Amino acid sequence: MALHHSLLEVGADFHLYIVAFDDACFEALKEAGLAHTTVISLTELENNKLLAVKQGRSVAEYCWTCTPSTIRYCIDKFQLNACTYVDADLYFYKDPQLLIDEMDDNDVLITPHNYHPKYDQSALAGIYCVQFVPFKNTPNGNEVLNWWVNACLQWCYARHEDGKMGDQKYLDSWPYMFDGVYICNNKYAGLAPWNALNYAEEKDVRDKAIFYHYHDLQYLSNGSWFLGGYDIPDHIVEQFYKPYISLLKDIAAGSSVVNSLNIVDAEKFNLITTKYKLGIYKLELQAAFKKFIHALFFINRRRFYKNNFIK
Repeated sequence: MALHHSLLEVGADFHLYIVAFDDACFEALKEAGLAHTTVISLTELENNKLLAVKQGRSVAEYCWTCTPSTIRYCIDKFQLNACTYVDADLYFYKDPQLLIDEMDDNDVLITPHNYHPKYDQSALAGIYCVQFVPFKNTPNGNEVLNWWVNACLQWCYARHEDGKMGDQKYLDSWPYMFDGVYICNNKYAGLAPWNALNYAEEKDVRDKAIFYHYHDLQYLSNGSWFLGGYDIPDHIVEQFYKPYISLLKDIAAGSSVVNSLNIVDAEKFNLITTKYKLGIYKLELQAAFKKFIHALFFINRRRFYKNNFIK
């Protein structure tokens, strides 16, 4: 709903197709009656190929598996000339049409993670982020999309294996495999916790940002918010996180959904943060050993985890 709010705020010409992965989400979204929105149930999306792999994958893995199939479904069902996959935890500060226009005659756009060197996970999680991925309904666009659909059906797991990782690392090969794939070069498209340090000296970055990716923002039962396990400059917290959190609270207050903020038990949170200390993804021990030691024992990293909460 925050994503929808942001698109209205920037005056975007849009229609959202939202796939609700459980019944409670579906009913809440239908009840909300969001303008320019079509809510799709999981059963509407699922086909025999998706159902065939569903039982062998975790909830997160199945969501990733469905990502390209969601785009395929919307293009085919609603006869769209183009469709953009957008992560639900994005918030737009400028009309995303700016990025669509940047594509020009290309057919697919991908956005780099733009990692800060301190958090570079390109080799393991991918150079590009599955966060904002436009596809045109063209021969080139459909070639890429259909390949991605089939690749995720064959393999889509929360581990690094043979150069693959979830639905995301497949994108690394697209510029070399396909025609019409455009790499976004706008550094203000895709601000995120893993690259926030890149903007440490840009105090006016809020005025330049196209969208921020609020990855893994979590609300704890003690009333604090965990910002995702990264070092984030104070002005980023003030300009982005605090207004966004305030909006989430307002949306939750007006929602009929119980626990709409997905409150995490603070007492159990130390178990959750282990995944950040070891790396955001499951990593092969040999490849990750250096970062593992750094995360466990480097004093600044330990200090950071202690302070990565706001009220």
